[in-house]
Amino acid sequence: MSALTNYIEAWVANDADRIAAAVAEHCVITECYGPVYRGRDVVRRWAQDWFGAGGIVHRWDIADHFVAADREVAQWTFECTWRQHRSTFEGATIARVQNGLVVELREYQTSGALYDWQGAWR
Repeated sequence: MSALTNYIEAWVANDADRIAAAVAEHCVITECYGPVYRGRDVVRRWAQDWFGAGGIVHRWDIADHFVAADREVAQWTFECTWRQHRSTFEGATIARVQNGLVVELREYQTSGALYDWQGAWR
């Protein structure tokens, strides 16, 4: 298991303490929606508040993942319920790790429906 997969699996387990344990004390987590969470305590509070407000991670399936030195990159499909709306989207994460913990993490979300190009754009 890697630092990034530990972090992802903690979200799938819907476990705020496990999420906090997967990040370094002075981490920086940047979500694809724009929020930036600085520090383990802020990450724990974010996860607790998100789950407390009814957020559920149904799945976070990694399609591709690699580790190179202190970097990890993953492409994935994410499915969650937030504010009583269930959604699925694809994305990618770039992370920097140290001592088995996530130090920096940035997520990117595919913003449109994917399609095979046939000579015209939608």
